[in-house]
Amino acid sequence: MLTMPVGVVVRRLPGVTKWQKWSWRPVSVLPGAGPADWTVLREEGDAVEYHAATLPLELHRADTEAYLAALSDRVPSVYVVLRPTDEVDRDVPLEVMLVTASAYEGQDYADSSEVQVEKIPMPPGLVAWVRDFVAMHHEEEIFIKRKRDKSRIDLVEDGIGDPRIRQMSDVYRSPGRKRKDTLQ
Repeated sequence: MLTMPVGVVVRRLPGVTKWQKWSWRPVSVLPGAGPADWTVLREEGDAVEYHAATLPLELHRADTEAYLAALSDRVPSVYVVLRPTDEVDRDVPLEVMLVTASAYEGQDYADSSEVQVEKIPMPPGLVAWVRDFVAMHHEEEIFIKRKRDKSRIDLVEDGIGDPRIRQMSDVYRSPGRKRKDTLQ
């Protein structure tokens, strides 16, 4: 496992509806950033950019296929997962939960409606770091086609009807249909 601290920059913009006062969206990542807790980086009118948090970006040898999927996108990306927070004493309604380079893990979180998942472009240094890790640890999985058994299973008809019940016609007929040839 290889780890790098990654800072997440979140932009706050005025909401576009009367029901949402602010719109919060992660816009970039800062590889190798120091600790932060919603530090203001830049203000421009109503728009504010925060260094929201610094989390470890972990790379595991077993997930190299997922990293390759993220690197092979037109724009290589990391995935930032945000979740709502219940802290009433803060102005910030979100908590940065995870930063991952795994496209599969990002998709798993995106399937939930409880969190917000955003795809953020990787800076060139981070792309090189992930690519070097994948080059060092990726092993292509060989596809082995399953072979069928040679035995013929269509020669014996086991389980056709119940041998205790005398049937005078088609054993495959629907039990719901009543015919004249049944005994009742």
